[in-house]
Amino acid sequence: MAGTRFRGRTNGINIWAGFVDALASLLLVIIFVLLAFVLTQFHLGQMLTGRDQTISRLSRQLNDLTELLDMERRAGAELKVNIGRLTEDLQSSIAERDRLQAEVNQSAADRQQLALLQHDLEALKALRDQLEKKVAELGAEAGQAQGQLAQEHRLSEEARAQAALLNQQMEAMRQELARIAAALEASESLSAEQKVQIFDLGKRLNAALASKVEELARYRSEFFGRLRKVVGDHPGIRIEGDRFVFQSELLFASGSADLGDAGRSQLEKLALSMVDLTRQIPPDINWIIRIDGHTDNVPIKSGRFASNWELSTARAVSVVKFLASKGLAEDRLAAAGFGEFQPVDRGSDAAARAHNRRIEIRFDQR
Repeated sequence: MAGTRFRGRTNGINIWAGFVDALASLLLVIIFVLLAFVLTQFHLGQMLTGRDQTISRLSRQLNDLTELLDMERRAGAELKVNIGRLTEDLQSSIAERDRLQAEVNQSAADRQQLALLQHDLEALKALRDQLEKKVAELGAEAGQAQGQLAQEHRLSEEARAQAALLNQQMEAMRQELARIAAALEASESLSAEQKVQIFDLGKRLNAALASKVEELARYRSEFFGRLRKVVGDHPGIRIEGDRFVFQSELLFASGSADLGDAGRSQLEKLALSMVDLTRQIPPDINWIIRIDGHTDNVPIKSGRFASNWELSTARAVSVVKFLASKGLAEDRLAAAGFGEFQPVDRGSDAAARAHNRRIEIRFDQR
């Protein structure tokens, strides 16, 4: 029995120790779970805080972009109003110029008539001098005839009557001369006023033309900016100054003026953007899209073209026809061929010749 109690006490002690170990393990697990939960909550809090900050920043950026868009819309509306007003001013200036030009033409006719009248006046002056001389002669004869017979006295009376008539005619001529001089002075005054008006009109026309040139430059800048986004960084297309340059190999086979499939694909994207852009240009701006063809200095061996001039011109015409087929107005397109006479690279190697074989697209004033 003593042995049995000893074994029972021993077994009881072992169970309690295991129970304590189990509780300790369970406590450690609970602590670990709580620690993981706290760390997870902290990490989630940091993520939510960062997300809220990102959403706030994006909201501010969206508000800024909305304000910029409103400003651009208002500026576009004001620009359209200014363009309309400038167009009306230009039309009224042109009408005023035409009216003043008509008055100038009329003034020129008046000057011609005055010149004829002046010529007649000189003739009348000469006739007056002759008449005065004749009157003087008649007066001398009348003085000599005072002591003569009645017949001579009668002749003297006739001479006096003729002299009186001549004096009346001379007085009428003097009045006509004064009237002509007054008309000439009035015409000269009107001509001076017209010159001032023409000068003022010229200044207004120059200001209007300068405004139109500035507006054309703005549309040219927008035109090339939009097309630059369309063509991207294609190795066969580059931008040089105010023109787009296509390497000929991108559009045509060697010695050919027929557009290839790759060239048509590139030009089609470009043409669609050009059509959309040109529709936004006001009709009173005188613009044109010019296509220039250039070759290298190697003489052409094709029987179809007599020289590089014909080849460059035919290639420019092919591009013009393709752009017209995609909706660009034909009266806004022009083609020119320069052959090998305007190289951009003076070298003589293959790379220089390839650089010179090109098609250039320019947006210019007509």
